[in-house]
Amino acid sequence: MKGIVLAGGRGTRLHPITAAVSKQLLPVSDKPMIYYPISVLMLAGIRDILLISSPDQLPNYVRLLGDGSRFGLNISYAAQESPDGIAQAFLIGASHIGGGPSALILGDNIFHGPSFSEVLEENARDVKGCVLFGYPVSDPGRYGVGLTDENGRLISIEEKPEKPRSNRAITGLYFYDSDVVDIAENLKPSERGELEITDVNLAYVREGRAKLVDLGRGFAWLDTGTPETLLQAGQYVQTLEQRQGVRIACLEEVALRMDFIDAEQCYRLGAEQAQSGYGQYVMSIASSYQR
Repeated sequence: MKGIVLAGGRGTRLHPITAAVSKQLLPVSDKPMIYYPISVLMLAGIRDILLISSPDQLPNYVRLLGDGSRFGLNISYAAQESPDGIAQAFLIGASHIGGGPSALILGDNIFHGPSFSEVLEENARDVKGCVLFGYPVSDPGRYGVGLTDENGRLISIEEKPEKPRSNRAITGLYFYDSDVVDIAENLKPSERGELEITDVNLAYVREGRAKLVDLGRGFAWLDTGTPETLLQAGQYVQTLEQRQGVRIACLEEVALRMDFIDAEQCYRLGAEQAQSGYGQYVMSIASSYQR
């Protein structure tokens, strides 16, 4: 499975702090926001990742992540000339996907929960159709909401319904089979002029090939599109890290635990950042690591 991180958009709800820098490069606690979605793809076992962003911001991502090899990844880059919808990522990334299955994650979504790697790897294996991830929310009328039958098959998606039939919001993480590029190529822009990811998902729903995985109690799903939610996400991560002594979305640690790199390489990556608490944590993880 190939991965795509969509880190586009103008971040207008966060102006002026995003007037000069991509939203996904802003800090969430002690690391850049983009680390969080990349770590999710890594936990799913994905190593080939395409990062899509605006042309002016791509050099910043290259400086931060390089080709990904230090994390045991292969990261490539593509420009989204204008933000014309989430589904546009499949047109931009068609050659990267190469006719196989793919995972798309939005660059401002943060996921955290127990045994998340197992959940991801299980659902990334042999995808037939699409796999979406639902999260219970108290205000489902603000989201795209999924309704399933007793077998977990997704039977409807309603966008911001006045009377929601479910409280499960569709999150910004999507797994697809090889048909997704053809579906995206045949989409028509919506009234707001965008290629909508919901229209992609509905194509699978109509064919009876859509599954909704419920991320229930114990999981956290956060987006960071406003100053308030950005602050809340940072506070959540900081609180958890301080109380438990672990770091969420530490790419070096994830790469080590997924066997993308070895302990020696992990330690070197930490030593390069030894003046920071983050770097010291990476070194300590590498020093104590046992398979």
